[in-house]
Amino acid sequence: MSYLEATNDLYKEAALTPDVGLCCTTNPIWELPGLKIPRIMQEMNYGCGSTVHARDLSNNPKMLYVGVGGGMELLQFSYFNRQKGGVVGVDVVDEMLEASRKNFKIAEEENDWFKSEFVDLKKGDALNLPVEDNSIDVAAQNCLFNIFKEEDLKRAIEEMYRVLKPHGKLVMSDPTCEQEMNETLKNDDRLRALCLSGSLPIKQYIKALTDVGFGTIEIRARKPYRVLAPGAYPTEELIYIESIEVAAIKDPMPEDGPCVFTGKAAIYYGHEDYLDDKKGHVLLKNQPLAVCDKTAGALASLGREDIFISESTFHYDGGGCC
Repeated sequence: MSYLEATNDLYKEAALTPDVGLCCTTNPIWELPGLKIPRIMQEMNYGCGSTVHARDLSNNPKMLYVGVGGGMELLQFSYFNRQKGGVVGVDVVDEMLEASRKNFKIAEEENDWFKSEFVDLKKGDALNLPVEDNSIDVAAQNCLFNIFKEEDLKRAIEEMYRVLKPHGKLVMSDPTCEQEMNETLKNDDRLRALCLSGSLPIKQYIKALTDVGFGTIEIRARKPYRVLAPGAYPTEELIYIESIEVAAIKDPMPEDGPCVFTGKAAIYYGHEDYLDDKKGHVLLKNQPLAVCDKTAGALASLGREDIFISESTFHYDGGGCC
């Protein structure tokens, strides 16, 4: 049995018998005005964060969600579209698709505005998306890509890139780990399916995205997730896993490399009212400007004593230099 077959079997079980906290943290469920999340969807929230950000979802975007879970994020995405087939949900597990269909009927009873036809559920997998090229404004996956091994991960990212429109966004939430996983952990199919042993360091995760062509990367959140302790897992050291929320934007790749926002800011505190670096960045006096890591490095290289560059906060909420 391959690791992908083991994953499918795990989530088949989770579809038939909801397993609260199966693989991921219990996140607060935010509910917008008029949006009620059915309890069964909350119990089947098999994700390690949120991919739903209101600032991504203006003007009725066409949306894609891969790995449907209990349908919670599909319902949340529908709130911002409310058109027939406005949200496409893709999953390889028949039982999970059927569970979502049933959950949408409950959602219809609890939300006057919602109709099941707003979501177009399709059988398919992340490596071969049943979606046309350049047709999606916002694509999302939650706690899925970390399951894939290197070649499959590359393929899954390429597929997301293919279906996105120019400047479209891929919004993700995945576990990451800065420590090296031993081979036993890496090759344990169940631990990989449980969103644990496939966790990558953040730099490696970002590289996988930019290698495919995404020109802008935003690290939107970074938070504690899991601990793998000796005795409970096949490891001799304590392994700390975090989860991150990331947006990869299908912008053209700049000649000098991708713009990666990790939450750095530049503050000019000199004698003038502003500083213009003549490269498109104007820093108003004592006003922090969010900068990508590339711009932070360029400003630091100026050798000025009146520019402060913060460390990465791994929280970025827009309004940056690029």
